[in-house]
Amino acid sequence: MPNEENDRGAQLREYLNDAREAILWKCEGLSDAQARTPLTPTGTHVMGLLLHLAVTESQYFISCLGREIENPTIRGVIEAEESQADFLPPPNMTLVDALEIYRETTVAADAVLDELELDSPAVVPWWIKHRHTTVERLLVHMIAECHRHAGHLDIVREQLDGFIGLRPSAPNIPDLTPGQWEEQRLRVKELAHGAGPSTARSRGTSIHW
Repeated sequence: MPNEENDRGAQLREYLNDAREAILWKCEGLSDAQARTPLTPTGTHVMGLLLHLAVTESQYFISCLGREIENPTIRGVIEAEESQADFLPPPNMTLVDALEIYRETTVAADAVLDELELDSPAVVPWWIKHRHTTVERLLVHMIAECHRHAGHLDIVREQLDGFIGLRPSAPNIPDLTPGQWEEQRLRVKELAHGAGPSTARSRGTSIHW
């Protein structure tokens, strides 16, 4: 039924845009040096995540739907021999550059999505299962992808300068003072030290698996 499909499509686009909003918000106010700072053993950093997301949206919502990717930076990343090229922003790229590429990509992706229906065909060459698929599956996939990486941005941004929250329209986090957050951290640490099967057994607690 057309109305049901429109409602379903609108819901999917809303969840996608919520993730995009969070992604952009997590990049606000950072210097280039902060955005390039790797904060995990695998090198996870803000600018790398942003570039990866721009490349991913370009592939799924433009290339896999039979359109040409116009952005030369995105095309260069896709054509690069380096398997991690989408997580390795060029040295001359600034955070402003990366944000512009991401915004341009989402606008281009939305223009393609606006032309199609949920059941419009799509082809994902690197998928083994569901290689021949639909716009709806691509939307579901990218919602998961974007929200997953928005969570990564949550963690690395908090490590950079303590900035926290879900997204600007819905922070979804208690309004605690720095001192209260420190109390929370210490409480979690104490609970961690007191938890675990060995501790429970030493106290005579029965554990039922």
